[in-house]
Amino acid sequence: MAISLASLRSTTALQPPRILIHGVAGIGKSTFAASSERPVFILTEDGLGRLQVPHFPLAASFAEVAEALDALLDEEHDYSTVVVDSVDWLEPLIWAETCTRNGWQSIESPGFGKGYAEALNVWREYIDKLNALRTQKGMAVIQIAHTDIRRFDSPEHEPYDRYVIKLQARASALLQEHSDVVLFANYQISVSKSDVGFNKKVTRALSSGARVMHTEERPAFLAKNRYGLPQTLPLEWSEFIAAMPKAD
Repeated sequence: MAISLASLRSTTALQPPRILIHGVAGIGKSTFAASSERPVFILTEDGLGRLQVPHFPLAASFAEVAEALDALLDEEHDYSTVVVDSVDWLEPLIWAETCTRNGWQSIESPGFGKGYAEALNVWREYIDKLNALRTQKGMAVIQIAHTDIRRFDSPEHEPYDRYVIKLQARASALLQEHSDVVLFANYQISVSKSDVGFNKKVTRALSSGARVMHTEERPAFLAKNRYGLPQTLPLEWSEFIAAMPKAD
């Protein structure tokens, strides 16, 4: 189709979201994804516990992950959401695939970070399949990740620790760029200071057990969204959907 000024549009249809959620262990990331609309899980780790959701057999290679994504693209089904649980367990499968293609013994074999750079090509193949499910099948995408605490060297401030996605830095940046929403899930915490005498104060972290998800980046954690979502929401799929903009 020829492109001309007549093809210009002032609005776009609201497509299903591409979500990347990371958070502390046991917070309920898989439960959040399992509550989405007609989900199907692609498992790279055995982390479903008692959740009763449709899922493919536990993937032992990148090829098996790719086959599951291709099956969802090529075969008829009524699933609305594809869930990858988890991307940090997918990462070693991608490294193994990269090593096989290049004849390396390990992802470190080529040295100077070249192995991780080459692995991005496999990551992009994976992302292309997710995008195809979104555009051709109208499926939402949820990728689950564990979180890590790493030192952040800011050019403006003293270094500090923050929660980040538990992936190699280049892969993490690629998945964040691909995602419409990056959620950080954690317990809601308040800080209490008490005087214990002798001019000393003790600071204690208090939590009611409430689970929340943050949608905007802060010094303590990575997060983002392209929808103007509230800064913090309860960790519930229903709350997320209620906050999402509605299609015109």
